[in-house]
Amino acid sequence: QLSAQQKMSEAPFSWFRGVYLPPPLQPLNKTLARAGRWQAVGSTQEKRRSFLHGFCQKHSGRKKLQTHLGHLVSRIYVEDRHKVLYCEVPKAGCSNWKRVLMVLNGLAASAHNISHDDVHYGKHLRRLDSYDPAGIATRLSTYTKAIFVREPMERLVSAFRDKFEHPNSYYHPVFGKAIIRKYRRHAKEEALSTGSGVKFKEFIQYLLDSHRPVGMDIHWEQVSKLCHPCLISYDFIGKFETLEEDANYFLQLVGAPAELKFPQFKDRHSSDQRTSAEVVRQYLKDLSKEERQMTYDFYYLDYLMFNYTSP
Repeated sequence: QLSAQQKMSEAPFSWFRGVYLPPPLQPLNKTLARAGRWQAVGSTQEKRRSFLHGFCQKHSGRKKLQTHLGHLVSRIYVEDRHKVLYCEVPKAGCSNWKRVLMVLNGLAASAHNISHDDVHYGKHLRRLDSYDPAGIATRLSTYTKAIFVREPMERLVSAFRDKFEHPNSYYHPVFGKAIIRKYRRHAKEEALSTGSGVKFKEFIQYLLDSHRPVGMDIHWEQVSKLCHPCLISYDFIGKFETLEEDANYFLQLVGAPAELKFPQFKDRHSSDQRTSAEVVRQYLKDLSKEERQMTYDFYYLDYLMFNYTSP
């Protein structure tokens, strides 16, 4: 039997599970933004929001939400001062976004002084699933919810370069060893013992394998599964391709200090060439036509939801 307190804490979960999807599209509050300066960016933003909402209406139908609320919001970071919710999409500017959230929250004076380790391992920012059900429901319905995305193949190649082409004390032993053991014929003992030197084709074989030797990772998980864009009605959809202007417009919308601008520095491996469409083409050459098609199919929903052109 549930106590009265348990029943009360369960109420927001029950309410959320009963909501029909997709949620209605709410108008974006633009009262804090200077209209003339951001007119073009604002217009693009409305088109992205309308496109995603139309997609979700078409493909979700009138379904009831069955997902556990805690899982649904586990990738969302909270900034209470400016009432911001940010869903983390790795390899789409997330490190610098976390720096900005720390500055907004009064945890740092400048985004440029925060190290990579502080951003990702410092536990300075709270995630939405750390609040009680009432706190989650309140923030979802009253805070400005943002998501920043990236062309899926570029994001995938960027993740591979970052995790497998540089020394890494986690991804090489955990993912690299398992990938080399399963997908490389006649692998040498050194490769099997270190997990270093994974080839892009081997990485794709792992990605597309329904019986992966090691699980998925947020750096190459689909955005549709990380942030659930048809279940959570995001107020703002930024894109990595227009990151600076999108981010600075968003900061205007939430009333950020005028001197705070989105940082432009590359978080790690700053001497490396940025992962561009041309860089992606070079990596995709290593794959068969079938593998390229299957990789696109893997990210098919992300391509559709965010109106990216198929490569």
